[in-house]
Amino acid sequence: MTGNNEKTGAPKTAQSADADALALIRNIGVIAHIDAGKTTTTERILFYAGASHRVGNVDDGNTVTDWMVQERERGITITSAAITCSWLGHSVNVIDTPGHVDFTIEVERSLRVLDGAVGVFCAVGGVQPQSETVWRQADKHGVARVVFVNKMDRMGADFDRVVSEIRGKLGANAVVMALPIGRAETFRGVVDLLTMRALAYEGGVGEAVVASDIPADMRVEAELARAALVEAVAEADEALADVFLAGGEVSEETLKGAVRRATVGGKVVPVFCGSALKNKGVQSILDAVAWYLPSPLDRGEIFGEDPKTGARVPRAADASAPMSALVFKIASDAYVGRLFFTRVYSGRLKKGANVWNPRTRKRERVMKLLRLQADSQKEVEEISAGDIGAIVGVKEVTTGDTLCAENAPVALERITAPDPVMFLAVEPKSRADKEKLEEALKLLAAEDPTCVVSVDGETGQTILSGMGELHLEILVDRLRREFRVEANVGRPMVSYYETVTATAKAEYVFDRDLGGRRHYARVVVEVSSRERGRGHAVSVDCPLRDLPDPKLAECMGQGLTDGIMTGILARYPMTDIAARVTGFSIEEPESATEVAFRTAAVMAFRDAAKSAAPELLEPIMSLEIATPPDHVGEVMGDLNGRRGNVRDMTLRGDTQLIRARAPLAELFGYSTAIRSLSRGRASYAMEPDGFEVLPRAQREQLLSR
Repeated sequence: MTGNNEKTGAPKTAQSADADALALIRNIGVIAHIDAGKTTTTERILFYAGASHRVGNVDDGNTVTDWMVQERERGITITSAAITCSWLGHSVNVIDTPGHVDFTIEVERSLRVLDGAVGVFCAVGGVQPQSETVWRQADKHGVARVVFVNKMDRMGADFDRVVSEIRGKLGANAVVMALPIGRAETFRGVVDLLTMRALAYEGGVGEAVVASDIPADMRVEAELARAALVEAVAEADEALADVFLAGGEVSEETLKGAVRRATVGGKVVPVFCGSALKNKGVQSILDAVAWYLPSPLDRGEIFGEDPKTGARVPRAADASAPMSALVFKIASDAYVGRLFFTRVYSGRLKKGANVWNPRTRKRERVMKLLRLQADSQKEVEEISAGDIGAIVGVKEVTTGDTLCAENAPVALERITAPDPVMFLAVEPKSRADKEKLEEALKLLAAEDPTCVVSVDGETGQTILSGMGELHLEILVDRLRREFRVEANVGRPMVSYYETVTATAKAEYVFDRDLGGRRHYARVVVEVSSRERGRGHAVSVDCPLRDLPDPKLAECMGQGLTDGIMTGILARYPMTDIAARVTGFSIEEPESATEVAFRTAAVMAFRDAAKSAAPELLEPIMSLEIATPPDHVGEVMGDLNGRRGNVRDMTLRGDTQLIRARAPLAELFGYSTAIRSLSRGRASYAMEPDGFEVLPRAQREQLLSR
């Protein structure tokens, strides 16, 4: 049965019907600082949108999105959960992301595949460190946002201050769409500046939204706020500017359309307010998701690379285009095995179909396709362009892999994970546990790109690396509970890196008889420092015409990589370093072997790196400490003892905020220490802030260990 085109009355084509369906999809994430109320807000969104039949509560441990045992025990979000629901005729894929810095990769990979996001801010805490981090991540991926200022019922809630901080600290063009009616214990609803009506939330869980006249004592404030809203949006939208400058009446529909265009274009960020815990204001966020955030059509085409030629290849958000999809997350399910969370960018991903993986250059078969409801699933026949779902049955697929049509290959940009900052040794309790431990660690590393498993070349120990104490604690807990592996675990240690701070050149001649054959190569290597945070670069920069086999150039590159991975001071990996082969020579073609060239490159690299002023790098953390003013002295004294540097101090109400930087190595057990210093009244949040050269005294101490 065909529908009609609303404007022309002509029958709809399959293509226009697909476009209509795409326009009604919203892929959104809920992002924020820890404890801003993301999960509570998400639970209300799911309840009002009919995806759950009860209101989940973090404190009660019965939330839909925090379904892992560890999440419910600790009251935090660890892994991003994806849920499909509907609102105002739109299909909404919601991803609730973690707020804790140790799980920042979950936010990164979610934002990579989302079109829009709801930023949740605490009305008391305002813009906090992790708020800034997730906001920068959303900027990086060009994700349009709306804001929900949560916890308006809390003592000390200040809506105006939070809006000011969003503008000042985040550089966002925040436009206020709703005003709170009352503050703290008197908070009872909002004024909707689009309709100029007061909204109250009645019923057992605020499900009945009742509109009424704006309270008399707020009428002037509301009219001024509406005028400011229209003016701010008119500056970002040409069509509204024409109406505004002509002095015409700005209708509700005109303003709604202008706010949508400006939000999709990243020119404004609409701001709403409420209290998710008290069931007030959440429906306005759902309306905003449908009305203002972009569909896959609004996001337009994306670009990847042709795996063969490296040419830039476009992929339009079109169900009739060649299929392309990105695997952004892998999770283990007790019933169906491994779930591969996938965003389809173009074409149709069908059950039973073959797909091509450009990384492995192998064909994979899609056994099942699932729609996701957090920890439950619904099997479907296909997932179309613009939608999100999960695949079951593919084998050699990892996070960040592209799946595409074999006759139209494309490699989409991969998801990059930050370097781990902490590690611990883990070993099986018995020989029977050895294989189980290896398999469990392999699965954990496949699920989580920031979980890195390696083997120490000297001790033979298995090393588990991650983003912090909590991250490692959760990984070990999952080993024991989920995978039922008993293991002996060492204490967490800081992941140091090595680098060089100068430029040096060295050559090495490898000339040995091995296995009755001579192996000879002379290789010249130059190493130099790179800008902090740039990682390492390896190259072979010399004429290769005298090489008897082109593979020998690869061997020299591999030798440099081997040297970088093992370091020269304390066997830590090297970073922020450029290593290049600048020359080589052979004596006779028969003796120019892969072993000779690889070994000569490694040894020449090591000699050059030793002459290039090598240093150790340590991870530095950015801290925001909230403490009562009468404990500032103790907190500052403790920070100084931890090699910390204070950046700035501000007084917010009756709380002193201290922003500082300190080495991660000095922050073990800091949560216990700060509670002890402040009699339990201070709190802190921290996030990685790069790497710095380890001071001489600490370096000697570390090397002597």
